[in-house]
Amino acid sequence: MSSTETAPPRWSDQPAPATAEEWISRAREVATLLAADAVARDRAAATPYDEVQLLKDAGLVTLLGPTEFGGAGQDWVTAYRVVREVAVGDGSIGQLLGHHYVWSWAMRLVGTPEQITEVERLYTTNNYFFGGVVNPRDHELTVTDEGEALVFRGKKYFSTGSKVSDLTVLEGVLETSGQNVFAIVPSMQDGIVFGDDWDNLGQRLTESGSVEINEVRVPWSAAAGYVDKQFQPSAYGTLHVPALHLVFANFYLGIAQAALRAGASYTRRHTRPWPYGKENKNSGAEEFYILDGYGDLQAKLWASEALTDTASANLARLLHADRQSVTAEQRGQAAVLVAAAKQRAIDVGLETSTRIYELTGARATANSVGLDIYWRNLRTHSLHDPVAYKRVEVGRYTLLGQLPDPTPYT
Repeated sequence: MSSTETAPPRWSDQPAPATAEEWISRAREVATLLAADAVARDRAAATPYDEVQLLKDAGLVTLLGPTEFGGAGQDWVTAYRVVREVAVGDGSIGQLLGHHYVWSWAMRLVGTPEQITEVERLYTTNNYFFGGVVNPRDHELTVTDEGEALVFRGKKYFSTGSKVSDLTVLEGVLETSGQNVFAIVPSMQDGIVFGDDWDNLGQRLTESGSVEINEVRVPWSAAAGYVDKQFQPSAYGTLHVPALHLVFANFYLGIAQAALRAGASYTRRHTRPWPYGKENKNSGAEEFYILDGYGDLQAKLWASEALTDTASANLARLLHADRQSVTAEQRGQAAVLVAAAKQRAIDVGLETSTRIYELTGARATANSVGLDIYWRNLRTHSLHDPVAYKRVEVGRYTLLGQLPDPTPYT
């Protein structure tokens, strides 16, 4: 049964949540619905149209949208928590929602005032969902200047969510200058062809496969942050990468939470005590090594969540600040905290999703149990960029006082 078929009808009859805690509670409701058949949907790897509609029905898509256009007007601290909660139900859908939030904020980061108003009105009033054909390591998508228009041509080997989106962020290289150009275009058009070739170990419902772009034309006025064909850089505009990587840390933590809960539930219901320990335990939940294991994992997860919440609050202050007030030093310090949070979320998530097998027992490896989904999801996405470089960023700051320079991955 699809997620939308089980969605509570009360959402259409209820007023939208009004506070951050109410929005987080709504995200938990969504997560509960997603968790009910997450393993089956993962096995099927079907395009998650229903899941995205569920996010729309719940009001989560316009969480950051301006209230003047009908959005919730919430802040990034709340958005990060919502991503984490949704990922407890389904890591793939948590990733899609997190990417949506970043791309819906893209014009705020680099756009002109006119571009910001146009895009925010468009997506908020229509409850539109964002995807992105953006991969900085692919350079085969080129942009040609044809006077009043730009033409995107080429291919990206990875994308996120565009097939289930209403609007897509395109990123290409301007042939005349070598600079990157971003533009927001309708996702469903003849010039955008999805490869349907995402067949990876985990995060299987993120529609992260290749995309071909054939003669997609946009006016120069749609080129994000360009004025008279010249890009207007700022420290604020470089917050995109820390914002996205903090999305990663939060949905990693959501997946880790789900793994720990699933393991604990299985242990309480099924794990037997070891009969040769000479301690005469009545259940697996009485075993000392099992109690020790869950205590260790929970403590590490709480610590990682606290660090990530600190990084979220720090970065949110910059994301909601006046764009001209953000300095390169503030940006660098925020990026260091994000790097620290991301590496810890990866380490804790991978450890949790692996060690739960030691705490549940051999029978928990059955495919019908589905505990593998957590490790597969974490292992797949945590390879997005080498975690060692995140540790080095923190190390350089600690040892040498150096802040990371903005790059497509820092």
